[in-house]
Amino acid sequence: MVEVNNPQEFVQALAAQEENIYISRSMMLTHSITLPSNTAILGKPQEDASLPILMFQDSDGIGLTANNRLENLIIHVPTNHRSIFNTNYIEDLGAFNFENLELTGQFSFLSKSKLDNTFLNFKNVHILSADTRSYLEQPQKYGVNVLQGALTIYNLNPDPNSLITVSAKKISIGLKNAPVIGSGIFIAGAGDKGGRVEIDDLDTNDVYSTGKIPMGVADIITGAVFIVNGAHAKKVIQNGETTTYGVNDMVLDAWGAVDDWNVYGPITSYGPSGIGFVNFGIVKSFNAQAPIETFGLGARGYNQYDGTLEEGHFSSIMTFGDGSIGVQISKKVGHLVFDGGIVTHGEVGNSLVKGIIVELPAYALSIKTGGLVAKIEVNGNIQTKGNSVASYNVETGGIVNNMTVTGKILASGKGSIPLQIQDGGKTPLNFSTK
Repeated sequence: MVEVNNPQEFVQALAAQEENIYISRSMMLTHSITLPSNTAILGKPQEDASLPILMFQDSDGIGLTANNRLENLIIHVPTNHRSIFNTNYIEDLGAFNFENLELTGQFSFLSKSKLDNTFLNFKNVHILSADTRSYLEQPQKYGVNVLQGALTIYNLNPDPNSLITVSAKKISIGLKNAPVIGSGIFIAGAGDKGGRVEIDDLDTNDVYSTGKIPMGVADIITGAVFIVNGAHAKKVIQNGETTTYGVNDMVLDAWGAVDDWNVYGPITSYGPSGIGFVNFGIVKSFNAQAPIETFGLGARGYNQYDGTLEEGHFSSIMTFGDGSIGVQISKKVGHLVFDGGIVTHGEVGNSLVKGIIVELPAYALSIKTGGLVAKIEVNGNIQTKGNSVASYNVETGGIVNNMTVTGKILASGKGSIPLQIQDGGKTPLNFSTK
């Protein structure tokens, strides 16, 4: 091991391929650095217990190769640069550890070829700020591109045997009312058939993001937490707030697969067409113990547009914009429970649907053609407060097999109706309300 306290000593230690380099003082570096294989950079707390800062003037920060560790550090780069990034594309990169880090700039681990296996371990990592709009590697599906995240893990290797395994605990992104620009947490494989990312666990604290997408742009989206196709998460736990602020900013989005998704903090969207939870993937269990609330034009609560949700348990869903549907189901799902009811406050308005802006009424609960629900339990009201909408809408070909509502189905607005069951739509004729 070696201890360094200025840039010259740091560069000399890297050239000597020291395995454990302790940083004892903050320092400014004029260009990015690349770590040799098996090298660890470890911050040593200063006399006042503060961690040292590695500042990069106008460049990316630290490049990874293989079996690297970064611990107890603050790393500052310009927000449109990468604070940590991988540079090596050999078949087996080994294991990387990132612990107790505070970053400005994107964390990027992106593989395009050769990589067969590597493991990424994160613990207590906070990305304060980042701007990922300039990175062109973006997944494309459902008529949209997805912007990369402040934390990006992206396996673009077309070989389906290529695997990145991830464990990420105590991850924080952005600050309240000061979100990162782009997605927040972005984890993706190479589409539906290529390289994969297996997520053993993803444990988040607060996540705040926005894409700064102009109004009217329909083919770009972001997500505060986005599990993209090619990624499979065994467990996701969200302990803090998860919030988006702008146009087409999804809060929680899945194109991939999640076995067990537990949300303990509020899910909030403030921008147009920002959906609280949108699922195009395969989610076995989703459990939100805090409210989903959206405040923008066409910003919906929960949408199932592809794939399926086997078990969904929601605290409550409330929307406040025109075109902002509470719950919309277009595919087969299992058992859905809503503990606090479903309430919308808007009328008819524009909303983003699969890359197209369309007009939607702010239904509270909408079963689209092709939607099939095994069972719905609403422990509260299904209610609309806007004009000219239906509270419970079932389109032709939409099917609900079993339904219980402990409250009432209410429509308070002028010209609104509680029930709208179209010809060919099916819902239990004797579903219970109290």
